[in-house]
Amino acid sequence: MNQNIKISVEDLNLWYGEFQALKNITMAIPKNQVVACIGPSGCGKSTFLRTLNRMNDLIEGCRWDGLVTLDGADIQNAMDVTNLRTRVGMVFQKPNPFPMSIRDNVAYGPRMQGLRDKKKLEHIVEESLVRAALWDEVKDRLRKSALGLSGGQQQRLCIARAIAMEPEVILMDEPTSALDPIATQRIEDLMEELRRQYSIVIVTHSMHQAARISDQTAFFLLGELMEYGETRQLFEYPQKKETEDYIQGRFG
Repeated sequence: MNQNIKISVEDLNLWYGEFQALKNITMAIPKNQVVACIGPSGCGKSTFLRTLNRMNDLIEGCRWDGLVTLDGADIQNAMDVTNLRTRVGMVFQKPNPFPMSIRDNVAYGPRMQGLRDKKKLEHIVEESLVRAALWDEVKDRLRKSALGLSGGQQQRLCIARAIAMEPEVILMDEPTSALDPIATQRIEDLMEELRRQYSIVIVTHSMHQAARISDQTAFFLLGELMEYGETRQLFEYPQKKETEDYIQGRFG
């Protein structure tokens, strides 16, 4: 196994009922890099993302085959799903803080895992908020409701909540699509920082964002992985006409 590969995907096919949403996807996600998934709406990129922590298992009529491994372990047959989702955290398109205090949002996961030591919990809360670049803005109102934060702050809180579980991979499904340009910039800066410690896979509709923040880019079209490679290479010298057409804005 290549030591630099965090997640490996081989011959992944996925169906919703009779509809095949992913077709023979094979790709490797490196450690400590940002991988961007781009492509028109309905091309399979969010479905692919949700396969990596088995969120699709929650959808009735969804089935998949192929091999997806995390550090060489088969996520479907050799890994408990709770353990998998602890190691592979997720941040959604719309910020979804729990209706509780800022502190309790971050402490929620560790508490659910049985951590009761108050000092340890306080340390996790502070460290996670610092890593999510939110601590300075909220340290004086940790007991206040998370719902009082701005959209951008809520999204960073959701990232802090994911970090608190000490994941190895963070999945982000269009994490800035509901945010203004300033909040988007903060999240992008944060990803730059987080890649030192985590592998990040992001679905984005913004090609500018993919070009700015990712090391590798995957272009999906109609459930197929059309092209995958180093971001600059893919944007400047696409190998496939479909990739070039999409990047040039001819469809999508």
